[in-house]
Amino acid sequence: MTTTVNCPSCKAHVVWKTSSTFRPFCSKRCQLIDLGQWAAEENRLPSGANINEQNPINIDIEDIEALLSEQPDDFFKS
Repeated sequence: MTTTVNCPSCKAHVVWKTSSTFRPFCSKRCQLIDLGQWAAEENRLPSGANINEQNPINIDIEDIEALLSEQPDDFFKS
């Protein structure tokens, strides 16, 4: 039995086998279109972490260093 899936970009039928180089995509073009959507942040995975937050958390290196300096000495030992 042959398994087929729909291309996520153009919805064309794609045979799911090792010789299908771009699976689940039908072509390199569709694969790159999808990659571009992720890079442009048009596609996202919901995390639920900031549901009630209006502004994103802005943290800089000084804040990170301050948090790390508050840790006990054995915090960094494995």
